[in-house]
Amino acid sequence: MRRDQDAAREIGDGFFEGAARIDIQSVGLFVEHEDDGVAATCKTMHFMSNFSERAAMDIRQLQYLSALAREKHFTRAAEASHVTQPTLSGRIRQLEQELGVTIVKRGQRYEGLTPEGERVLKWAHAILEDCTSLEQELAVLKGELAARAVIGVIPSALQTAALLTGSVQEAFPRITFSILSQTSREILRSVNDFSVDAGISYLDNEPVGRAITVPMYMERYRLFVRDDHPLAEREAVSWAEAARYPLGLLTPDMQNRRIVDGIFSSVGCDPDAEIESNSVVTLYAHIHMHGLASIMPEHFLLVFGFSDRIRAVPLVEPAVEHEVGLIAYDRDPPPPVVTSLIDAARDFDLNRERASRLSGALSA
Repeated sequence: MRRDQDAAREIGDGFFEGAARIDIQSVGLFVEHEDDGVAATCKTMHFMSNFSERAAMDIRQLQYLSALAREKHFTRAAEASHVTQPTLSGRIRQLEQELGVTIVKRGQRYEGLTPEGERVLKWAHAILEDCTSLEQELAVLKGELAARAVIGVIPSALQTAALLTGSVQEAFPRITFSILSQTSREILRSVNDFSVDAGISYLDNEPVGRAITVPMYMERYRLFVRDDHPLAEREAVSWAEAARYPLGLLTPDMQNRRIVDGIFSSVGCDPDAEIESNSVVTLYAHIHMHGLASIMPEHFLLVFGFSDRIRAVPLVEPAVEHEVGLIAYDRDPPPPVVTSLIDAARDFDLNRERASRLSGALSA
């Protein structure tokens, strides 16, 4: 999603900034945005009814506004945009003059956006995303799709993201990735404001709103313990029994933790976590080094391996599973990079991968 600066400058100079500006009266881009359940469709970039008849803007202004909203600091936004701070500030002021509204709350430092600015930002995100999609479409026609895909992933699914990205790169070797560890709520916000191309999150536990969803696998849970733990040799452990031992769990802001807490509550238990972390690596370290128990998805076996020291005991009574999958903003057509992620998600087979890794481990 974050365009390579040189490529963006080349295309921007050649196509989007042929006259250094885009006349909003003449460009036939199609933008659709839904806000609070009300759909607004605009078949040109004339997206606000109070625009001046002679109003015009260029893509750079929208990029600078997006950078400012993301960085929340004029100097950092300018550095991220590879321009000076006066240039960025001046172009945003110019945008305000052209639109006839105040976009940025100004004081001694950045204080946020005005209500009108928030609305302009939403349209700016949509327009910039359409421009990126156009670049990608042209690259596909040339057989040269090269882009950086940004994916937000819940911590409990970070391991499976590696399988998805590997599948995409088999088809498109020049697609690279930025993988962000995010909560399920952060992922939904990021998908809706186009700061990520897609997310990997739960599909069936909390509403995902307006989005394309592609199921990938069912998340099931195991108690991970060291080989000297009292429950290490059990074939299965009930949730009530697991609650009686010191546990390391994800932090309460994670949906995985809310799921685990809900299961414990359903069996009349309310265990205190001895360790809480938003990092599964930290939890695993406490299992391995301090003998703590932790509840994690069973697919963590793909990463932790089939260690002689670590046991993953199935949790039962109840046996619980939740659907995890890809989430992307619902657009027609989706950008080519998003399409590549959707195709890979549809072909995703976690059981096949687990069987392959197990076979390799046993034959080693």
